Amino acid sequence: MRVLVAIPVYNEVRHVTTVLQQVRTVADEILVVNDGSTDGTSELLARESDLHLIVHRHNRGYGAAIRSAMAFALAHHYEVLVTMDCDGQHEPHRIPVLLEALNEDVDMVSGSRYLRRFRQDDEPPEDRRRINLLIVQELNDRLGLSITDAFCGFKAYRVAALRDLNLTEDGWGMPLQLWVQAAFLGWRIREVAVPRLYLDPTRAFGGLLNDPEVRLAYYREVLARELVRCSATWRGGSRG
Repeated sequence: MRVLVAIPVYNEVRHVTTVLQQVRTVADEILVVNDGSTDGTSELLARESDLHLIVHRHNRGYGAAIRSAMAFALAHHYEVLVTMDCDGQHEPHRIPVLLEALNEDVDMVSGSRYLRRFRQDDEPPEDRRRINLLIVQELNDRLGLSITDAFCGFKAYRVAALRDLNLTEDGWGMPLQLWVQAAFLGWRIREVAVPRLYLDPTRAFGGLLNDPEVRLAYYREVLARELVRCSATWRGGSRG
């Protein structure tokens, strides 16, 4: 099974070398999407060998970085794509747990920081937990899902299923597009528990999204827009 581990990176000079060292212990092929880093991350990546690298000249956003990773996995005929963050929140040694859960009956395995408790769990920033809870409830109510974490970026995908996606959101709201499309496409989804780690709880989203209410409104706008679009595109089609 050909597995690609993809890591979107933006200004991760403190973490990128350590994360890559850890990922190499469990994965043979790694893709880094350098999303316009300006802090020295690019220079560190230039010293790395045996690494696939995509460089966005300017910071385009989390959604754009994940889309680049998906396109690379499809173009190079991988069977499985694993995505993970580079800020220390995702433990690379848990990649085999995702892969084990991605059997022939599953299209996407999504990590959940709220499925069960781990001894090493950190308490999440209050606004992030509140917003995650609200969005999870809306996704479950509107799409018939039963997920517990809407925004965990630690995922494993069956690459063949990615061909049917039409993701367009560049920013942090991309996961909402993903959940809506996955539901309408009838994807078989499984959650697996992962620890809740916040090495830097003050880490910001950037710009207006640092305001929790603005961020929640943005997420709801993306969700509402995608529900309308998918209803029109796949009306009468396979919805999970």
